[in-house]
Amino acid sequence: MAQRVYLDFNASAPLISDARAAMLALLDLPGNASSVHREGNAQKRAIADARRAVAGLVKGKPGNVVFTSGATEAAAMLLTPEWTVGRAPIAFDTLLAGATEHPCIAAGGRFQGHGLAVVPVDHRGLIRQDALDALLAQGAATGRRPLVAIQIANNETGVIQDIAPIAGRVHAAGGFLIADASQAAGRIPLDVEALGADALILSAHKMGGPKGAGAIVFAGEIMRPRPLLNGGGQEQGFRAGTENAPAIAGFGAAARAALDTVQHRNSIRALRDSFEQALLNAMPGVTIHGADAARLDNTSFFSIVGRKAETLMIGLDLAGIAVSSGSACSSGKVGRSAVLEAMGWAAAEGAIRVSFGPHNTHSDVDRLLAALTTPGARAGNG
Repeated sequence: MAQRVYLDFNASAPLISDARAAMLALLDLPGNASSVHREGNAQKRAIADARRAVAGLVKGKPGNVVFTSGATEAAAMLLTPEWTVGRAPIAFDTLLAGATEHPCIAAGGRFQGHGLAVVPVDHRGLIRQDALDALLAQGAATGRRPLVAIQIANNETGVIQDIAPIAGRVHAAGGFLIADASQAAGRIPLDVEALGADALILSAHKMGGPKGAGAIVFAGEIMRPRPLLNGGGQEQGFRAGTENAPAIAGFGAAARAALDTVQHRNSIRALRDSFEQALLNAMPGVTIHGADAARLDNTSFFSIVGRKAETLMIGLDLAGIAVSSGSACSSGKVGRSAVLEAMGWAAAEGAIRVSFGPHNTHSDVDRLLAALTTPGARAGNG
């Protein structure tokens, strides 16, 4: 039986060896990072090392990194109307979220009942600046302070938003900007200060770390959302609960390795581009969604006229190839993509997302193309 081909890195990247080794080293140690004895200090040092590594990935400050159980928890913590800046309480009256956000942002966090407005995107998947300006102006006219959440790179299309000018608009309106960097971190260079966002959201397993670990990286040192989890004083009081030191250590190892992956983007982009060109040449009715915008180098999101995404994905799985149809965080559902609908592709029968990793080869592309294009192949027929 041929070895399976994994092309679903945007859903979850395979655990890298450095992360596994870092986790195993911590699993063999007793102690609680909050304890003052030698065993506790060993756990504390490992967490501090990971904090420096995660901060370094986005050119942030280690003291501004707060570890969470993942990007979803990070979003739930940040998307709250209640914040403090220094000792002053700040209340946000409305949440403005991009129309193509991940479900953990689109759900609105703790803004249910407070007001959630959707910022539309254009056919490329880019935030419509005119619509954002109108929403910000409407809020300013009524004295409403906005919290804005925009992803840096879309998990389905890979489309990259131009965050810096968005941040400028938001700050001019007296708001804060939360930027979801879950897909972007480790795939494009990031600088939290240059982006202008007030906080970034990161996820370990998107870059080869363990599942169940994430982080918030704040740009400033005096902003505090109302905690989601109360109790002990862990994570500088942002998040109560004993830290998952092995997962955090694995996250740190993955963050260090991701810095190297960013430097080798060209080879992954060449692989993606060769696949797309061959697919367009071989099949009529193929649309590459987001192709006319800046995208993550590893991501291809396409639909084929007359072929349902569900059938395609199941056929590819039977052919030994792992891909996704839209977000992998929608309870395992396959079908119409909310991202495509927001981009104006409501008629599309869903789309297939192929997301490459650093170890994929042209042989993997050849197998994918054969499964998609060979007459009588399983993928998408029937």
